[in-house]
Amino acid sequence: MMAGLGFHPRELDSRVLWCGALLLCLGLVMVASASVAVADRHTGEALYYFYRQAVYAGIGLAAAAWLLMIPMSVWEHSSFALLALALLLLAVVLFPGVGREVNGARRWINLGLFQLQASEPARLALLMYLAAYAVRRSEELRASWTGLAKPMLPLAAAVGLLLLEPDFGAAVVLSAVAFMLLFIAGARLRDLALLGGASAAAFAALLYSAPYRVERLLSFRDPWAHAFDGGFQLTQSLIAIGRGQWFGVGLGNSVQKLLYLPETHTDFIFAIYAEELGLFGVLLLLGLLGSLLYAGCRIAARALEQQQFFGGYLAYALSYWLALQALLNIGVNMGVLPTKGLPLPLMSYGGSSMVICCVSLALILRVGLEAGRSEARTGGST
Repeated sequence: MMAGLGFHPRELDSRVLWCGALLLCLGLVMVASASVAVADRHTGEALYYFYRQAVYAGIGLAAAAWLLMIPMSVWEHSSFALLALALLLLAVVLFPGVGREVNGARRWINLGLFQLQASEPARLALLMYLAAYAVRRSEELRASWTGLAKPMLPLAAAVGLLLLEPDFGAAVVLSAVAFMLLFIAGARLRDLALLGGASAAAFAALLYSAPYRVERLLSFRDPWAHAFDGGFQLTQSLIAIGRGQWFGVGLGNSVQKLLYLPETHTDFIFAIYAEELGLFGVLLLLGLLGSLLYAGCRIAARALEQQQFFGGYLAYALSYWLALQALLNIGVNMGVLPTKGLPLPLMSYGGSSMVICCVSLALILRVGLEAGRSEARTGGST
């Protein structure tokens, strides 16, 4: 059976496996706890969202197991197809009748059994394209402005499509991770700084161009002054986090999940987690996320040492993507950042996010597997 896999499980990075598994299990427990009231009210089944999340986790794990058997070279050589798929997904979701609109945002494609959030697989495909471009055009990327400008064109198109949905948070995360990837690949800092400054100015202009975004910003600056209006969700989140104190009120004993705090099992699951498990639970979560980031970056560095540049760049990008999105979600829950609809990786309810997180970890593990084998061959020949 092990031979049929094409690798032995002991070849996989244990830190990524354990951290990913613990976060996934912790997420399932918290979805079950945080969603009971809203699930009972909307469906009559208190564990409705837990059952669905468990199915999503199973799909994600099955997809991860399949991807572990595919060499990274397959994805590198498919970069243009991945770019086309990403842009197609982001464009198709905007068409009425195809994209499903929720709360004024058109981000989901109805596939019958579940809703696919187009930005999740699209962002993964775009990062794969950028990693392949950085390898294919490495000299041009390091030496000239045009080498950096070329990948910016499809990236700008993707960001524009995300903003049309609108999905401001996903656009910001994609842009930040893409810039980080290109910097690691050798793009000149001054060129990145110019583009980064222009991008930041554009995002700021967009932020103030929409009244609802301005309202969110004002509510974020002083949520208690808008406690029953635009700041309601944030104030309820802060109440939940404050109630957690050192050790929490106990698993399942949250008060804020009883229909006081909206989106308890999705974007604001961290607040319920902090309320029930307290500061020590939060430190545990941050430790798992930090350990996962460290392990992913260590794998990426090993891959680069073995001249496996595509895998190394992609592992760095995926590791920072998961960590950045987690920090942004936690920052929103704690009132450090304006409210944005970004899930907490492996924790928040949602099929698209769960599957893509599992797939991302599988890709990181595959990079580590190939780097380890290359390292063993190199060591054996010296």
